[in-house]
This record gives sequence, structure tokens and C-alpha cells, in this order.
Amino acid sequence: MLLVLAMAAALWGMGHLMQVPVRARLGVQAVLFAMVFAVQLFLPPGHPMRAATGGSIVPWLYLGAIGGIVGLYAAGVRALGRKARAAEQEGQKESAPVSGETFTEKELGRYARHVVLREIGGPGQKKLKQARVLVIGAGGLGSPALLYLTAAGVGTIGVIDDDVVENANLQRQIIHADADIGMPKVFSAQAAMEAQNPGVLVRPYHRRLDEEIAEELFADYDLILDGTDNFDTRYLANRAAVALGKPLVSGALSQWEGQLSVFDPARGAPCYQCVFPEPPAAGLAPSCAEAGVVGPLPGVVGAMMAVEAIKLITGAGQPLRGQMLIYDALYGENRKITLKRRKDCPVCGGG
Repeated sequence: MLLVLAMAAALWGMGHLMQVPVRARLGVQAVLFAMVFAVQLFLPPGHPMRAATGGSIVPWLYLGAIGGIVGLYAAGVRALGRKARAAEQEGQKESAPVSGETFTEKELGRYARHVVLREIGGPGQKKLKQARVLVIGAGGLGSPALLYLTAAGVGTIGVIDDDVVENANLQRQIIHADADIGMPKVFSAQAAMEAQNPGVLVRPYHRRLDEEIAEELFADYDLILDGTDNFDTRYLANRAAVALGKPLVSGALSQWEGQLSVFDPARGAPCYQCVFPEPPAAGLAPSCAEAGVVGPLPGVVGAMMAVEAIKLITGAGQPLRGQMLIYDALYGENRKITLKRRKDCPVCGGG
């Protein structure tokens, strides 16, 4: 039996060296094993040929069964691969824009995993390309949000931040690198985003968001992502977004816990000040520098902010309007709470 197996291995190796197609090599193996079966079936017991090929047909039957199972498995995998490729091509045909003026072939290949999603498809990807999103802050929350919005193909992304990259930022602010220390965060972020996706227009604003520019700046964008770390900017961003009817995707985090919501009074949801009427007293909400934060947590919450933005742009699923998602990284728990508008809210109510 070992002699036959050695012969089969030698024939396979020779075929490989001679670049014989796999199907032809499998045919040679099939002929060899058919001859062995014939010897075991038709020659009498004790015949030298039968003894040289194992002396019994039983081991060959086991070997044949194993080979058949392996062959069926491989055929099934290939069939599933063909089916998946066919489905992807069909999804592109059905969902992708027919005009090459909208998407290049390279873009269709880049966003193919979006195009085949029923909830996004070609029309949704076109909306992403036409969308204009402003991200406030290029720090812990802004870093992953900016990268994922860029990768998703959002056409125009603004980022406003007056800070520079510091060594202490690099534990969690993944859009920046060690070589960027001392560089304004918006320009460091711009370089990383353009390297990731040259087809996206990045607009950096190296300055602090203030009352003077907030509404004028927000007017240029479809929605706003707030990844800031101070309450003054949060309340300002909320007032400007409400005044213009823009959705505000807001994330926050501390130590091991993050929270996320979509504040959108123009569509029936509460605003930020409905939920947090006043800033907390000094010391009750320490900053990350004071309380600490586990490095990957901003990545989790920032990535979820990008998901909410994609849902808002494309109309997919149910955004977190009127809900707050709270993620506890220390214990791996998620929970959602319902948020209500306040009629006496000074920003979006009658107050």
C-alpha cells in the first residue's frame, strides 16, 4: 500500500513541476486508484500484485471515502465562492449608479462592500459621496470617526480643532503619529485622511469653535459630529445645530464608559440641553487627563459615531434619535435609555 501511495505522490509532484493542470493530475490519480481497486477485486488472494497493493480492498475503501468527503467539501467551498461573487456582481448591477460620471471603477471596487448592502447600495453610496460632515475635535473621538468617514467615502469632511499633537495624545488618538508631535491636529488628521482616501475632500480649520463662526460654519455641512472634551463647546455646538436644524451626533467618555446619542429636535428628538440642562459642578465630571481613559474606548465610541453618521446620510436603519447608548467597557455591557424633549428647554423648547 505504501508503494502505491509513494507512486501517487511522485506522479503528483512530477505533474506540479511540469505545470500540468490540477484537473489532469487528479485524473491520473483516479486512474491509478482504479487500477488498484481492480487488482484487489479481480485477482485471487495471495497474488503478488494484490499483496504489493495492500492485500485487501478495505483500506482502499476507507481512503476512497475520505478522499470523496474532502473532494465534496472542496467543491462546496468553490460553489459558495462562485455564488458569493455572482451575488456581489449582481448587487453592483442592481444598486450601483449606471453613470461612470458618478463613480469611477476604482471607487466601485473600494466601496463594493457598501454597495452590496441592501440598506446602502449604490444610491446610499452616492449620498455618502455627496455628503458634507463636520467633525468637532480631532482627538480621541474625532480620530476614529474621521478615519471611518474617510474610508466610507464621505465626499467632504471638515475638522475643527485648535490643539496640537502631544505625546500624551498618542495612547488613544490613532489618527496621529509620533512624527506629528507639535503639528496642529487638523493638519495631522488631514494628512492621514488623504493618505487613506485621496478621493475625499478634507477641510481643516485650525481654530477653536466659538460663537462668532459656529452657525456660519455649520451651515456648510449636512450634519455635525461633536467629539469635544469640554462643556462650553458642547453647549455651543448644540445651540448652533438646533438653530440650523442640523443633526448633532454626540459622543462622550470617561475612564471605562462611553455614551452616544443623536440630538435632532428638527425631527422630534431632544437636543443636548434637554438632557443636560446645566454643566455639572466642578469636579463631578473630570476630564480624561484627570480621571484617565482606557485607550481603545474612544475608538469604540468614535467608530459608533461614524456609523450613526452613515445611517443619517443614507437613511439606513434607526439612528439613535431620542436614545442614548451607554457602553461599559470594563464589564462588556451595553444599555440604552430613552431621552425626552423638555418643553422648557431654552434651546429647542419654549423656555
